[in-house]
Amino acid sequence: MPANPKYLTQSKWQRFAKITAAILGGYFVSVSFHLALASWFNRVNIIMTMAFTGFILWVALMVIAFLAKSGLKIWGIYLLLTLIFCGIIYLGQTYNPITT
Repeated sequence: MPANPKYLTQSKWQRFAKITAAILGGYFVSVSFHLALASWFNRVNIIMTMAFTGFILWVALMVIAFLAKSGLKIWGIYLLLTLIFCGIIYLGQTYNPITT
């Protein structure tokens, strides 16, 4: 049974924004989140865990992107989260530098 057209996104730009936010934005948030954790905690354990939880988080963020009403709004949220996590990465690298 096909989807009811009244529930589908009519605008091609909104559809494009949702698809790109789901794929690229979700990936950026997922990776930056795990790297932010790795900058403060045990790097090896976090990176190994990221191999599994990264995909789970990415899929969850994809679902959220398609449930949103506006593709541009979800892009803004994902970019904001990515920038926040990048700030946490910067602070983590400043206070916990890698010394090998």
